[in-house]
Amino acid sequence: MKYVDEYRDGKVARQIAAAIAQAADPSRSYHFMEFCGGHTHAISRYGLEDLLPPNVRMVHGPGCPVCVLPVGRIDMAIQLAQRPEVTLCTYGDLMRVPGSHGTSLLRAKAAGADIRMVYSTLDAIAIAEVEPNREVVFFAIGFETTTPPTALAIKLAAAKRLTNFSVFCNHVLTPPAIRGILEHPDLDGQPGPRLDGFIGPAHVSAVIGADAFAEFARDFAKPVVVAGFEPLDVMQSILMLVQQVNDGRHVVENQYIRAVTPGGNRIAQAEVAAIFELRDSFEWRGFGRVPASGLRLREAYAAFDAERRFAMAEISAADNPACDCGAILRGIKRPTDCKLFGTLCTPETPMGSCMVSSEGACAAHWTYGRFRDHARRAVA
Repeated sequence: MKYVDEYRDGKVARQIAAAIAQAADPSRSYHFMEFCGGHTHAISRYGLEDLLPPNVRMVHGPGCPVCVLPVGRIDMAIQLAQRPEVTLCTYGDLMRVPGSHGTSLLRAKAAGADIRMVYSTLDAIAIAEVEPNREVVFFAIGFETTTPPTALAIKLAAAKRLTNFSVFCNHVLTPPAIRGILEHPDLDGQPGPRLDGFIGPAHVSAVIGADAFAEFARDFAKPVVVAGFEPLDVMQSILMLVQQVNDGRHVVENQYIRAVTPGGNRIAQAEVAAIFELRDSFEWRGFGRVPASGLRLREAYAAFDAERRFAMAEISAADNPACDCGAILRGIKRPTDCKLFGTLCTPETPMGSCMVSSEGACAAHWTYGRFRDHARRAVA
């Protein structure tokens, strides 16, 4: 496929790997966090860690929107869907995320709740139009990438004067999560990961721009390289990070120049700013409440805010105590460090959200990484 296969060339990947091995100082180690779940998936799928020298290590980050949604917000969605007048529209991954006491949206649907899987916000708008007697609620999640489509759906609903459409907003922001990791790396007494730099998210950066990560290079002396999702993108970005560390530099570099600009998509940013405003704080799985990290609808669009329309009460619920999803999202643990991984917790029977989403670190390792683990043990 043109403009994709070129970035999956194994020969070139090995050449970049050789350049990384040559650049990496054998007397030191390098620890880089890939924030985005798409990068975690690419690293696992293409076996990129096997191409890196032993002293260059990748740390999984929290950039999976399904994974970081706390249990309490799932419980709120289930309660909303159980109202007889409500049709809850959601993306497929969210259906299987465990809530409290073994519940999930999928189980609530099986019990009779009107929950429908959609592929876009426009699907939910269409349902609201053809079923005017139903209260259609779109369960909105995601980082800056998926926020503009939600904003446009609300704008469209207002233009169509739909009185039976609303949004349960769970959109969150990337920079506050990175700042939370750097300012408060520990979790429940577990020391945080060592981090020498970040691979910045690709799709998020296409919206907010590479310059949005300058604060981390400036305030924390951590280099950031915004990378595309193909294997050569990731490998080149790792090489760029190693070179920055060696040179004692800490700036934002943009490897993904074919899609990302310094300032991002100004039109998308304006659409989001017109519809949404910052919450004082928002709860993240594994992070607790993070200041100024979530969005809500502005007062002018309160009629489309499901939390206000249905007087939804905030629910705070604890994760499964045996699940290490929170620590994995912060880079403190790897999927195989969790005692549930591959035993009680599999994609068919997920105990935590990191095994549900295709962008989750546990799902990625289950799909690809565990086979390499087996091969390594066989060789040893």
